[in-house]
Amino acid sequence: MTEEVEQIQAFADRARAWLEENVPARWRKHRGSLSPEESDAIRREWDRQLWRGGFAGITIPREFGGQGLGLAEEVVFAVLAAKAQAPDGLARVGKILTAPMLIASGTEEQRAKYLRPILSGEDVWCQGFSEPGAGSDLAGVQTRATRVEGGYLVNGRKTWTSFVQHASHCFVLAVTQPDAPRYRNLSMLLVDMNQPGVAVNDIKQISGAVHFAEVQFENVFVPDSDRVGEDGGGWKVAMRVLGDERGGAETASRYVEIRADVDLLLRTCRDRPDLANELSDLDVRTELLRWQLFKVIDRAPREDATFWRAVSILKVMWSELWQDVTRLGIKAALPTDREHWRYQYLESRAVSVYSGTNEIQRNIISERVLGLPK
Repeated sequence: MTEEVEQIQAFADRARAWLEENVPARWRKHRGSLSPEESDAIRREWDRQLWRGGFAGITIPREFGGQGLGLAEEVVFAVLAAKAQAPDGLARVGKILTAPMLIASGTEEQRAKYLRPILSGEDVWCQGFSEPGAGSDLAGVQTRATRVEGGYLVNGRKTWTSFVQHASHCFVLAVTQPDAPRYRNLSMLLVDMNQPGVAVNDIKQISGAVHFAEVQFENVFVPDSDRVGEDGGGWKVAMRVLGDERGGAETASRYVEIRADVDLLLRTCRDRPDLANELSDLDVRTELLRWQLFKVIDRAPREDATFWRAVSILKVMWSELWQDVTRLGIKAALPTDREHWRYQYLESRAVSVYSGTNEIQRNIISERVLGLPK
């Protein structure tokens, strides 16, 4: 066993023991019956527990308050947390998107101001990218940030925004140079959500859940000190964020959920010869997803272009696999699990759209992996 493998194993043992002791029993036993307020309180406290336990910011360098470990440890923790039925904290966007963005592209002042509250769970962040008329075509965003003394006034509308109901801050991609060429007219701004001019409206999914909301900005001020990167350099910053959004930790958590659903089908449909071939296919595809995930982890330390292309493959793999798994769950028509499969099926309809549509991911794969002409 290599030293690296021993270190990962030691981390896994420590994480497993900590999760066993700290995952709230109330969440494990009663989360289906908790009110939204009770659920949110547990999830917010979970972020604080992760900070106190030394499991916040696993891949964030130590000099910025993180644990300074690798993607392998982050994936291991995601898998173990899912198996332990741990809550999903409310500070997730800040930890996996905002913090890496600030480390890569932010100023020393921004890192000093924002990183510790992100990792400790004090600040909850959301992502202001998609708009009603600019989803897949992210470069077509229409939210404007007009120059004023000392900063910008932001006006526009963002949609499909996760965690915005809880967020204290939002990183927003906005047009700051309307006369500049496409891709060079955008800037990344850090917006304080606790000020006049910010309005939030919930969006209810077809499953009945509320994961997203729409947010309206009307003359919302952002100081120059809260612009990430150069004025007009927001596209490059945004592309890095999207790579983090589709990366290994997200796939790890999805793998655990998909694996659980496939195992449920294997248990409940083992006497259904009419479904045997489909079950076998889904089982194999689920383990192929795990194999591909660990291939990406092997490439992560190099931070090369191959890694960012690989996450596009992961996004297509897990999203379409989950849709096929839930489709078979509906087809199996088992009365004891009918409500579970109904909810999972409806939830999975959107996964091929958010975090970058699968059509966009296939374009990336065809052009940047296969070298096909545009």
